[in-house]
Amino acid sequence: MIERIETGQRMSKIVKHNGVAYLCGQVGDGDTVADQTKDCLLRVEALLAKAGSSRDQILQAIIWLSDMNDFDEMNAVWDKWVPKGQAPARACGEARLARDTLKVEIIVTAACSKDSL
Repeated sequence: MIERIETGQRMSKIVKHNGVAYLCGQVGDGDTVADQTKDCLLRVEALLAKAGSSRDQILQAIIWLSDMNDFDEMNAVWDKWVPKGQAPARACGEARLARDTLKVEIIVTAACSKDSL
């Protein structure tokens, strides 16, 4: 069974299938990469909770930066956010994002708690 949460015409914010939650890409508000990363991760956490998951159940994260020169600034926030010993598989690359003001976008796939399957 496939469960779609917060579904619109173009996309769903969460799609769950076989105990895995797939989140749509999240961006954040703020002027700096650090600010946008913090806000983005708060949004990821909220969606994970809605999916019956959490940041210690993240399987994979894909991070897009508008400029790879911001890699260290983003990682400073990311490293504080990821629970020790629970780092997911991760990729990070540079991409042109949807708006010129966006500096980071994060896409997450996570396992769901047994109770939420």
